[in-house]
Amino acid sequence: MYDLSDLVSPDAVVAGVSAGSKKKLFALLADLAHAAYGVDPETVAASIAARERLGSTGFGGGIAIPHCKIDGLEAVRCVVCRLDRQMDYGAVDDSPVDLVFMLLSPRSAGAAHLKALARVSRCLRDRSFTAKLRGAGSADAIYALLTEAGTHDAAA
Repeated sequence: MYDLSDLVSPDAVVAGVSAGSKKKLFALLADLAHAAYGVDPETVAASIAARERLGSTGFGGGIAIPHCKIDGLEAVRCVVCRLDRQMDYGAVDDSPVDLVFMLLSPRSAGAAHLKALARVSRCLRDRSFTAKLRGAGSADAIYALLTEAGTHDAAA
């Protein structure tokens, strides 16, 4: 399936969380990024909000991919959040969002940032894959889908 293990760590995936607004969502994502990757949460939240003001990162189909470049990272990293219910996000298709993949890149990550964004968006265009993400029972199950852990375990 898909292997995003180089982008996401198990502690950067949450499921069933509530965020009533973009501001609250970005604060939640920033806190997760801090816990998983040690980046400053205020910087992350402010950088994501600034990027969002340039145009919605609502990808369509209930998915958002907020992204930005920040100091303090050595590689592109991802935080994944499945909301407990859809929220208005101002997406390009006006659909509410329930799957959020936040990408954080080092300031120097020109091509690596774009390649990671393309990889994530390719995965999320696969409707059967997003259905599996939405149907996963836990953050661990989502992580397994994102890193092919389920297919490797089954083959072992």
